Amino acid sequence: MKKNILKQILKYLGPAFIISVAYVDPGNFATNIAGGSMFNYNLLWVVLASNIMAIFLQINSAKLGIATNKNLSEECRLVFSKKTNVFLWIVMVITSIATTMAEFLGGALGLYLLLGIPLPIAGLLTFIITFIIINFKKYGQRIIERIITILVAVICIAYGIEIFLAKPDYIQIGIHTLLPSIKNTNALLIAVGMLGATVMPHVIFLHSDLVKVRNNKLKTFQEKKYHLKMEKIDVIIAMNIAFIVNAAMVIVSAATFYKQGMVVDTIEIAHKSLEPLLGKLSSCSFAIALLASGFSSTAVGAMAGESVMDGFINIKLSNNLKQLITLVPSMIIIILKINPMKALLLSQVSLSFALPMAIIPLLVITSNKKVMGRFVNSKIVKMLGIIISVIIIILNIALIVLNTV
Repeated sequence: MKKNILKQILKYLGPAFIISVAYVDPGNFATNIAGGSMFNYNLLWVVLASNIMAIFLQINSAKLGIATNKNLSEECRLVFSKKTNVFLWIVMVITSIATTMAEFLGGALGLYLLLGIPLPIAGLLTFIITFIIINFKKYGQRIIERIITILVAVICIAYGIEIFLAKPDYIQIGIHTLLPSIKNTNALLIAVGMLGATVMPHVIFLHSDLVKVRNNKLKTFQEKKYHLKMEKIDVIIAMNIAFIVNAAMVIVSAATFYKQGMVVDTIEIAHKSLEPLLGKLSSCSFAIALLASGFSSTAVGAMAGESVMDGFINIKLSNNLKQLITLVPSMIIIILKINPMKALLLSQVSLSFALPMAIIPLLVITSNKKVMGRFVNSKIVKMLGIIISVIIIILNIALIVLNTV
């Protein structure tokens, strides 16, 4: 019996693991390293809160795809006015570019740090490798799921080594994971960036698309209900792995850089500083994790870009063109020699401002009984959705006010 249950779970595992990559992308490296080096373990609670929000939102996205067999952007086109869809399309295209920028830069930086390849050449190699990964889709989505899962495993192993070498203060970790605190405006900026890096708008759209592979042949409510149950397990496993990795990033940064009184504002400095502090194994593990994160998340970002560019206004662009739209700005950043860490941080803050444009349509549609039928959100789910939306919007308003005073 246990073997059958495990077999069923394994059959449905996959979509959330693709999604989870966006939650451990290079933008997370940037914000988590900055947060740990500047504020010690104090912002660990942000990682936990963001993960809880992410689980809630990704389950809702998956539920929409299972209930309707359409993705979120396609449902937006059917539910909202043309003007609203044009606005959402513009916002999400910009968001896809900002997201892919963070992910692409991470892959290029990983190659640069690990192998010493000049950044422009590293960027070109990242571009090529991303296209190779995406093109495996022609062999089926499950091939992509396996590739991404392997890369996630590499990130986990690399940060497992980092934690072991860093020897952090586990009591402080427990305290600051459970007790919220924001010291000042800079802490708020980093906290909102961490939120933007963890709860990702583009994969809220993508998840509803990925579940369709296992949903196409399901007809009855009971079949779809079982699919949703399995997808919830998928989400909980994948998102909690992402939470552990994100927490590990903050913990290692706090245990090494903050302890030494170092404020780390570039990924390159983080990499160089780890070797004298923790040894060559640590700096190599860091670069390998960044490389795996960059390659996998760039591929996922490009997949999300394909999804959102088609759905809202039914414009049919070739996949290659859509990938170029999302990837070219990243190459420009590298060519212009803009500080990658600053670009990563700003991209993550911009993503937190785009979050309401993904969350609000998702909650409106999943609360619409005409669209969702028996899968419509309950009153409790609606209330939780409103609370999450309000928290994100208030954080963003506070960030604007505090930075203009």
